[in-house]
This record gives sequence, C-alpha cells and structure tokens, in this order.
Amino acid sequence: MSTQFEGVIPPVITPRHADGSIDAASLKNVTKHLIDGGVSGLFVLGSSGEVPYLTNDERELVVSTIADANAGAVPLIVGANEQTTTRVIEEARKVVDLGADAIVVTSMYYAIGNAAETETHFRSIHAAIEKPIFAYDVPVRTHFKLPTDLLVRLGRDGVIAGVKDSSGDDVSFRQLLLAAKGIPNFDIFTGHEVVVDGALLGGAQGVVPGLGNVDPAGYRRLFDAAQAGDWTLAAREQDRLADVFEIVYAPNGRVSGGAAGLGAFKTALQVMGVIESNTMSSPMLSLDDSETALIRSILERNGLV
Repeated sequence: MSTQFEGVIPPVITPRHADGSIDAASLKNVTKHLIDGGVSGLFVLGSSGEVPYLTNDERELVVSTIADANAGAVPLIVGANEQTTTRVIEEARKVVDLGADAIVVTSMYYAIGNAAETETHFRSIHAAIEKPIFAYDVPVRTHFKLPTDLLVRLGRDGVIAGVKDSSGDDVSFRQLLLAAKGIPNFDIFTGHEVVVDGALLGGAQGVVPGLGNVDPAGYRRLFDAAQAGDWTLAAREQDRLADVFEIVYAPNGRVSGGAAGLGAFKTALQVMGVIESNTMSSPMLSLDDSETALIRSILERNGLV
C-alpha cells in the first residue's frame, strides 16, 4: 500500500524563557535535536506545543522559527487549531504560507456538533486548502470521538491523508487500522508513547510521540526495528522508552495533567542542555527542583545525560 507519511513525527514542544516569552534559540535547538535524532517529520502546533496557550503572534513565530531551522530537511505537519470550520481554514492558510507541508485538524470544539457536521467540517477544509489534511482524534480535548466509519469514508474520498490517533481507545484504533487497509496514501499514526511496537505490528505507519522530544533516536530505533521485522528488538527498545516515560509521573499530583507531561518533557530537555528553561505557559506551573532531580535520575539510568 502506498504511503505519503511514515515514521517518527514528534509534536514539537515550545520553549519559553523564564519571563514567559518564546525562546526562539532553544526552539531551534529542539528542532536540530529532533532532526539529528532521525525523525521523519515534525508536528508543529500540537498539544505538546501548548498550542491553546499561544497567541496568534506566538504561533507564527513558532512555525517560522521551526521552518527556518528545519530548512526543508523533513516535512512540517502543522496544527490548524481553531474551534470551527471557517476559523480552521483561516488558520490553515496562515500556516501553509509559513511553510506547512500538511495540516492537522481536530473536530470542532466549544461548538456543539455531530458526525454529519464533522464530515462537512473536514470536507470544507479539504476544498479550501491544497495540502494534505490529517484528522486529529483527541476526544480528551474536543469531547468528540471521531467515528471509524467517518474517518474511513473521508480517507477513501481523499479528503484526509490520514489520522493522528490520541484517543487512548486501543480497540477503535485497531478497528481503524483494519478498516483502512487498502486505502492508498492514507497514513495512521498513534500518539501513544508506550505501545508503539504494538501499533506498528497492527499496521500503523508511524508514531507522534510527545516523549520523542526527549529521545527521538530511541523512537527511530524502534521504528527501524519494526520495519525490519525484528519485533524482539522493537519490544526491547519500547520497554526502555516506557521507562523513560516515567518522567511524566515525577510531579506526583502537584500540577495539572497537562503541566505534568509537558513539564516533564521540557524539564528533561533542560537537564539535557537542549533548552534554557522548563518554563510552562501561564497559568500552568513549571516543575520544581525536586521534580527535576527525579527526572534527571530517570534520564541517567537510560543513558540520556
């Protein structure tokens, strides 16, 4: 089956200075760290990039900074994150002008819709934007689970180029993989960091791992092992990455769920010397010294510092 996109496409974090402003130099360092780690593409303005917290100017700065640092090395897949169809189209046109090679779109949110309106939403965006569109299934944020039959129909009609699945629903994910077999240029990615080997064995084309910001090379080794059919090696690498993922539990309930995961990724990158500060977007709290020490110990036992 033909494919347009595959491999490891991390959702790039957005570094900030201690004063809260975007740290463009650190963002360029992250981009280089990811490319040097062998990633297949970069997902910009996703949940791990703290996109809901970014102003319009900050979004443009993030995309242009990454595009400049990337210099065409790998495809840029950029989130057009807005509540309703017309706003998504407006946002998508902006990011395409800034260098997006494909865009990522959720169902509508805040607005109350249904499956029929969601289908119209995706078809309208496809008609307006001459770039591949990925459907982003993330019901924890949109409060709407994208139906499998809708995704397959949109894929068969060429409306969407694939799906980034962050639903956490492994049953529906496997059902989507089965139902989408035979659709050309329809690529399905898991956003689940710790069961990537299983997703690839089931037929997924790749992974969009937040933890890939920290260890892109590890995810590349996992993907390459799966491509070679060496599932023992793939499982071993996945087990190691699952241990690295323990960094997200370092806050132990002190901060929100979003700040815990993203804060752990930022803190790890700060410990590794990739970014200057682990500052989170306000009002999220940044991780403290004791949490940083625990994250450092996890990185050390996995050879990352």
